[in-house]
Amino acid sequence: MSKINTFLNNFNFSVDEIGAKERAASLASRSIKTESKIQALKTAISMLDLTTLEGKDSEGKVYAMCQKAIRPKPGDDTIPHVAAVCVYPNMIRFAKDAVRNSGVHIASVATAFPSGQYPLKLKIEDVKRCIKDGADEIDMVISRGEFLSGDYEYVFDEIKQIKETCIDSAKEYSDRHGKKHEVHLKVILETGELETYDNVRKASFIGMMAGGDFIKTSTGKIQPAATLPVTLVMLEAIRDYYNETGIKTGMKPAGGIKTAKDAIAYLVLMKETLGDEWLTPDLYRLGASSVLNDILMQLDKQKTGYYQSSDYYSLD
Repeated sequence: MSKINTFLNNFNFSVDEIGAKERAASLASRSIKTESKIQALKTAISMLDLTTLEGKDSEGKVYAMCQKAIRPKPGDDTIPHVAAVCVYPNMIRFAKDAVRNSGVHIASVATAFPSGQYPLKLKIEDVKRCIKDGADEIDMVISRGEFLSGDYEYVFDEIKQIKETCIDSAKEYSDRHGKKHEVHLKVILETGELETYDNVRKASFIGMMAGGDFIKTSTGKIQPAATLPVTLVMLEAIRDYYNETGIKTGMKPAGGIKTAKDAIAYLVLMKETLGDEWLTPDLYRLGASSVLNDILMQLDKQKTGYYQSSDYYSLD
C-alpha cells in the first residue's frame, strides 16, 4: 500500500457537518468595534487576489486591474496594495510589466483550469510556461474525477509533480535572470464538486501532503464556490496538519465573497481557527475581485459617516 493511502486509512476524516455550519455562522455574526473594523478592512485588501479569468480578457482590462491592484484608491496612501493579480497564462508577461516593482505578485491559473481534464504532461508544460513568463504563483486544479473515484494516489502524485515543476522552473528562472525567484503553489480543490465535507477534509490533507503552499476552495466557475463552513473545514485541516508536521500551509477561499462584511467574516474565521500568525498575505488570501469597491466604500463610511456613490470608485 502506498504511503498516501496508508496515511489516509489511519486518519479520521469524518466531519460534523451540522457543527461546522453552526460554528461558522456563530463566528461570522461577531461584531467588531470601529477601530478594529478599519484595520480588518485594510488587512483584507492586503490579502486580495484581484482576478480576471474571462474569454474576453484584453491587455486594457488587465492593465486597469493591475493599476487598481497597486493603488486601490489613488491619493490615499493609507490603503495597501493587494497581494496579487491572477490572470490566464497569455497575460502573465503583460501583467508582470504592469505591476513591476510594486510588491504585487503575479498569479496564474494552470493545469487545464478550470476542468483539470488534460494529461499530466500537458499540465506540466503549462506550469513551465507560466513560470518562464514570470508567474510568482501557480493556481492548479486537482483531478476531481480521480479523487471521487477513490484514486487518491493519482491526485497526490499529480500535485507532487506539479510542485516539483514549480521548484525546478523557479530555479531556472532565477539562473536566467540572475535573481532569486520563488513560486508558490495553490491547490484548488473545487469544493463545490467534492460532494461532502469529509471529502473536503481529505482533499485538503492530500493537497498539503503533496507540497501545496496553499489550499484553495474554488475556481469561481462552479457553484457553490467558497462558503464559510467549507472554509472552516479546510482551516481545521490546516491546523491539524500543522500540529502533526509543524508545516504552515496557506488558505485561499475564492468565489462568492461579495461584500466587506463577507471579507471580515472570513478573517474572523481564520483568526479564531489558526490565530494571528496566519493573518498575513503569505498565508491567507481572498479570491474576491468584486469585494474591493465595497471595502473602499465601507472605509470611506467609517471616515466620513456616509456612503459615497459607486461612481467615485473605478470598476474592478
